[in-house]
Amino acid sequence: MKMIRHIPHDSTNIPDDYRGQFTLTDTALADEILTMTDSHTLALFGSGTASDVVCPVSRLLVDVERFEDDAQESMVAQGMGVLYNRTHDQMPLRRDISIEEREALLVKYYRPHHKLLQEKVDDALNEEGLVLIIDCHSFPLKRLPYEIGGKGHRPEICIGTDPFHTPTKLRDFAVDGFEKAGFSVDVDQPFAGALTPLKHYGKDKRVMALMIEVRRDLYMDEKTGERNDKFKDVRAIVQQIMNKLPDKYQP
Repeated sequence: MKMIRHIPHDSTNIPDDYRGQFTLTDTALADEILTMTDSHTLALFGSGTASDVVCPVSRLLVDVERFEDDAQESMVAQGMGVLYNRTHDQMPLRRDISIEEREALLVKYYRPHHKLLQEKVDDALNEEGLVLIIDCHSFPLKRLPYEIGGKGHRPEICIGTDPFHTPTKLRDFAVDGFEKAGFSVDVDQPFAGALTPLKHYGKDKRVMALMIEVRRDLYMDEKTGERNDKFKDVRAIVQQIMNKLPDKYQP
């Protein structure tokens, strides 16, 4: 089975052409980027192979994990649809943008990202008949005001699942692996779900998906964004468990 790592929120890049859309000062915008970025997840999960699908721009500019259609996206109520207009603490982030500006961002970043992911999934299905998408994320120690759920315990590892695309055996192996490594683990808490291309969503069980979220204080200083001295150890455990997952599903 082919494994594809989807890494949507690692980038801090907002190209200069779009800086004028954001109403925050440079300092405030830098703070917001630090707060909202899944910092170091490319290094934590990825290996730089052709199987990585990585968004090249900050989620503050375009969030490729959201539905393109605002009518389908629950986070629009928090001002965090595919194009954010509110900060993590629900303050204004961005000026009103035109329909043309919105379309230009979707054309340049959102749709090519999903096209690439779908192409890699289709190629994997053609080559091997099965594919596993690992949706790679991190989350802060303390709950942020924009979060809809997650008001209780903040585990060290969150495993996100989809009822159609996540086999129980895969979920249980991931949970067991992290628990045996000494981490506290919850399923779909504080974040739920696992991304699948719309072409296959709810239709093709050959496409499997699992989200792995690592609590940021395990591997970085959340105030500075710098990796801490546990980063290498956490990375080794994450990659060891993740790389074994494709072997744990036998249709």
